[in-house]
Amino acid sequence: MGLAFIVLAQTISFSGFIDLNAAWNGNRPANHESFYPGAGTSGKRANEFALNLAQVQWTRSVSAEQPVGFTLGLVAGEGADVVHGGEPEGVGKFRHVYQASVAYRLPSGVVLEGGIYPSHIGLEGFYSKDNWNYTRSIMGESSPYYQAGVKASYAFNDRWSGRVDLMNGWQLIDDDNGAKAVGTQLAYGSGALSASLNTYLDPNRKFVDVVVVYKLGPGVQLGGTVDAGRQEPANWYGAGVLVRYAVNDRNAIAIRAERFSDPDNGITGTAQRLHEATLTYELRPHDNIILKLEARYDQSDADVFSRKDTTTDRQLLAIAGVVVTF
Repeated sequence: MGLAFIVLAQTISFSGFIDLNAAWNGNRPANHESFYPGAGTSGKRANEFALNLAQVQWTRSVSAEQPVGFTLGLVAGEGADVVHGGEPEGVGKFRHVYQASVAYRLPSGVVLEGGIYPSHIGLEGFYSKDNWNYTRSIMGESSPYYQAGVKASYAFNDRWSGRVDLMNGWQLIDDDNGAKAVGTQLAYGSGALSASLNTYLDPNRKFVDVVVVYKLGPGVQLGGTVDAGRQEPANWYGAGVLVRYAVNDRNAIAIRAERFSDPDNGITGTAQRLHEATLTYELRPHDNIILKLEARYDQSDADVFSRKDTTTDRQLLAIAGVVVTF
């Protein structure tokens, strides 16, 4: 029993990070909110210092030799409250859980995973340290970051892979209507090119997402993403282009530009069309420190951004984010 416990402990990895930021908003909103409700999983609070996110994670990866695994990722901070804000009971009991899943690899190579785990949709993930920019795109904020259910994934060969998910709903841990959702992904990766086609379907909502990343040359990556969604009677869609240039192992520059249209108020809470442009400088002075300095401009055709004691159709942000990993 003691030997088995030691062997198990040796196969479990532990990691974490602390993500802090200081954000300036030219609108000087009285409520210190830089984004409309449901958005702003990074840089939410304006003109103050903030704990964006803190995370600890334990993982036991699966392989042919080690078929059983799990991941437990616990979070806290402003971003955790925003990302769980759509739960039926509010942020509540799941505030500190981002991932809690178990996995099993069948002899055939199919990997089954169940619980709460990151979404298969989108170019940007929930953790800002893993993205090219510090803040996330409007498209990212308008698609799920996590899901609860079961999935089956399989690598057909060294280039093609696929997965199917059965979920409680759109970024939901608690089921809100008794129906279930289905998600799929078909992914390709080889050399300079990686791409994926991602879908989501439930009785009320249909959504498709395409992501492409191409390595143009040494240190230069180009990303493109297109989204389209429908929930009767509303439609929404978006497109974005990203470029990242790694000057060296310690310095990088990233640019993102996108257009998002929600003319029927299907996903953002207001009928609107948005444009966004972001410039980010990334510095890694140490292997465990990531510093991102960012300028971001948002504009809508509706007054959705806070400005002092009123609202306006645009905002300019300057953000300094620092992530310490361990």
